Amino acid sequence: MRPQARLPPARGRCPRIRAEAVSATVDVWTDGACSGNPGPGGWGAILSYGGVEKELSGGEAQTTNNRMELMAAIAALEALKRPCTVALHTDSQYLRQGITGWIHGWKKNGWRTADKKPVKNAELWQRLDAALGTHTIEWKWVKGHAGDEMNERADALARAGMAPFKPSR
Repeated sequence: MRPQARLPPARGRCPRIRAEAVSATVDVWTDGACSGNPGPGGWGAILSYGGVEKELSGGEAQTTNNRMELMAAIAALEALKRPCTVALHTDSQYLRQGITGWIHGWKKNGWRTADKKPVKNAELWQRLDAALGTHTIEWKWVKGHAGDEMNERADALARAGMAPFKPSR
């Protein structure tokens, strides 16, 4: 049995970013990183609204890249204080395809895949589904490591989140 991942609290102590109206868009960039897969990993997110930015990051000692991609999106959405329109930029096809397509079948099938196997990372997908809340979200895919400044910054945050869990050389 794999040890439970340390998750940031669902509400209360997470850093927050204010959004004044549902019509304004909060831009979010997320990324996950892993040294080995599984291995030490980290996640990073940048929230930008009205010229104000908030950076979030974290990590785990033993995880996967996909789990860190999910954690970045969860942390970013849980940081929003009220219903927002969000443009969430990710370089993870797993995250984007999972939340815009696969999740509907998983929920209908009791969190099982089409071939009746348990969904990997189901607890994180469920938490992400709950974090969607009353937000209106546009999921945007960006090519990773291709010069997108904000994606590169999110990647740097993810690597920084992983650093405390990497063994010293």
